[in-house]
Amino acid sequence: MAERMTLPVLPLRGTVIFPGVTVPIGVGRPGTLRAIEAAIKEDRLVFAVAQRENVDEPAPEQLYTMGVVGRIGQVQRGLGGVQLLLQGEGRAAVLHYHPADEYLTVDAVPIEQMQPINQDDPAFAALYRETRERAMELGEKRGLPDEVLHQVLDSVTDPGPFADLVSGYVELPVSEKQALLETLGVEERLRRVLIHVQRQIGLLTAQAEIKSQVQEELGERQREMFLREQLKAIQKELGEDDQNREVTQLREKLGKLELPREARQEVERELGRLERSGRESMEAQVIRTYLEWVAELPWNARSDDQLDLTHAGEVLDEDHYGLKDVKDRVLEFLAVRQLRAKQLAEEVEKSGECSAAGLKPEKDTATPNLAGAADAEKDKAITDSKEAKARAMAKGPILLFVGPPGVGKTSIAKSIARSLGRKYVRAALGGVRDEADIRGHRRTYVGAMPGRIIQGMKQAGTKNPVFLLDEVDKLGVSYQGDPSSALLEVLDPAQNDSFTDHYLNVPFDLSEVLFIATANFPQNIPGPLLDRMEVVDFAGYTEREKAEIAKKYLIPRQLEDSGLKDRTIKLTDDAVAAIVGQYTRESGVRQLERQIGAVARKVARRIAAGERVATTIGAEEVRDLLGRPRVHPEHAGEASEVGVATGMYYTPAGGDIMFVEAAVRRLPSSPSKDGPAALGDGFGSLALILTGQLGDVMKESARAALTYAATHARSLKVPDERLGSVEVHVHVPAGAVPKDGPSAGVAMATAIISAMSGIPVRSDVAMTGEITLRGRVLPIGGVKEKVLGAHRAGIKHIILPAQNEADLEDIPEDVQSALEFHFVSNLDEAFALTLDRKEPKPAEELQPVG
Repeated sequence: MAERMTLPVLPLRGTVIFPGVTVPIGVGRPGTLRAIEAAIKEDRLVFAVAQRENVDEPAPEQLYTMGVVGRIGQVQRGLGGVQLLLQGEGRAAVLHYHPADEYLTVDAVPIEQMQPINQDDPAFAALYRETRERAMELGEKRGLPDEVLHQVLDSVTDPGPFADLVSGYVELPVSEKQALLETLGVEERLRRVLIHVQRQIGLLTAQAEIKSQVQEELGERQREMFLREQLKAIQKELGEDDQNREVTQLREKLGKLELPREARQEVERELGRLERSGRESMEAQVIRTYLEWVAELPWNARSDDQLDLTHAGEVLDEDHYGLKDVKDRVLEFLAVRQLRAKQLAEEVEKSGECSAAGLKPEKDTATPNLAGAADAEKDKAITDSKEAKARAMAKGPILLFVGPPGVGKTSIAKSIARSLGRKYVRAALGGVRDEADIRGHRRTYVGAMPGRIIQGMKQAGTKNPVFLLDEVDKLGVSYQGDPSSALLEVLDPAQNDSFTDHYLNVPFDLSEVLFIATANFPQNIPGPLLDRMEVVDFAGYTEREKAEIAKKYLIPRQLEDSGLKDRTIKLTDDAVAAIVGQYTRESGVRQLERQIGAVARKVARRIAAGERVATTIGAEEVRDLLGRPRVHPEHAGEASEVGVATGMYYTPAGGDIMFVEAAVRRLPSSPSKDGPAALGDGFGSLALILTGQLGDVMKESARAALTYAATHARSLKVPDERLGSVEVHVHVPAGAVPKDGPSAGVAMATAIISAMSGIPVRSDVAMTGEITLRGRVLPIGGVKEKVLGAHRAGIKHIILPAQNEADLEDIPEDVQSALEFHFVSNLDEAFALTLDRKEPKPAEELQPVG
């Protein structure tokens, strides 16, 4: 007799577990959870038995008398209970249930299945094969992959375990599955399983037939829908359909537009598709949106240009101070348009006189209305020709405003639109990385829409607006394309009359648009795109210009924003100069406006608190309101020094001066003072140290200056004892600030020669220029900003390359009159101006290093 065992009971609701089958079980009842915990602490075995009734706390009489000894596998605990894997190991019969307070236990004994008398019997073998084939067929009808079926079924080869495996996966009521579990004979169990499998296959076949019939019925419904669409077409012809009214309205709206031929053909094609599609279909919504976009674009709407040069100049001067080059360019554009309009008017008048004289019919006809039709056609042809000529003459320029932040690049575009009487639209391109932002998305994509150019034209409502492309140098490149390349077509006057947006898919004329682009750094703009635009430089404002801008524009605006418009608050000229010079450091006026706003807000706070406030704010009051000065610019040296030269540099925030320092020390291997080395030997043993966080270009300038000093030592009167094995140290203060550029060459050469010769450098002279090994002084850029910075620092004499003499035109007259300019073409001319030979200092004896 089999060994008796006592196990925790795992009651099963709605399922039966078979030996050899692993199933997931969810446990949530308290008693069952305690039984699981007890089994886990022992040998992880439980007695899994099905319930006769679906109750929460089953009594022994509500459980079957045969179950399966199962082994608990993986256990996962959660908030709702326990999820576990239970593997059936063998059948067992109940001897006695033991009810308890915590959980139910059972005394059970294992039961062996009854093998067939002869497994080689052909009848039994045929039964077993048929069962396997039908099980495979059932799995295929359920949609299981062949690989999975073979993997599961081929893993079991014995008839008894195979019958249990199939019984576990066949969909049967609990009572029938329990009957299969209690069938101990293998042959009988196979026969019963085969019957159930055949029933399942028949059920699935019947479901497939029903599905086919349903599909046929759906086909009939589609036919009905087709007939309903025909009915809608009949209603449309009778004018009784809402969609027909929408299509009619769209057709009328589009018919009033003078569309190009390609656009007209596309519109007619889409209108036909809209009429044939259902009202609520997705395709109809896409077509309707597309046609609405086409209908709302300004294909022929234009705003009349105000060609009064005087008025335009007044508007520009009213909105902006200075910016003479920009204003001149706008007035030049207006002057050209004015002359073109006058020429066109004369040609139209002349053509009208010729047509009035030559459009009479050559002979009488019986139908005079035909002659009238001919006249109308000729008139229309002349009108179309003149309009085409007008459009050709009205091609807008492409302007690129380049300059540092805050100088008015964006705001003056709006003033240009106001002076021309045109609409103004702005597209911010900073950070754009997708080509579709410019050209739009194709209509095949969900949520497709036109690009920013077409959206801006719709927003403007006219064909000739002022279109600002802001921050064009901030365009990015990604895997979605290069938006700067998409702008090539937009900003090319030779081809933007047929700009094709991917969404519209028809040409749109942009030739009459006045495009204005802005950028801070033109070197970030691709060459082909930069070549299509006319660059207008925005240099920084001088301190005098900033003061005028503050008095005319910034102070009134900030007083109004701070609620002080009705109060007699006034900032003196000294106060404005203090804010400009001590609290701001920029080329534009944004930071200046913020500081003026800070003054206004602090005054408003004191007034609101009931304190007495002076109506006139001077420099001392500014110091009290804003605190200590934030900016500490360089100032010219008080006395001439050996080895210290004053250079000039440019930044986007404006120009300033810098000091280049040089010192000479003897190396230990240097020959004695009594026996100086030859010039060649001295040059070969010169060492150069560079500090101050200099860039590669400035390092090259320093090396070139040292080489020039060594090779021209005799003519420069450098003592022999300073030519041996010596070390030249060049330092530019503000070591935490990176510095680079070629324009410091003259200053470095001057500092090195001064240190080697012992001749002081004039402190009232500032210099700039690139140098060569032969001593030539080459031209540089940023002259205006550098000169203004030197003027602010108290410099009296400016040394510039001879080829930069024409740049003096950009410098304000008041600054030119306060400075003396010297133009040099080589270093000898520069040294004659910078070195103070009247008061040479005796050369100190060099101390050896270390």
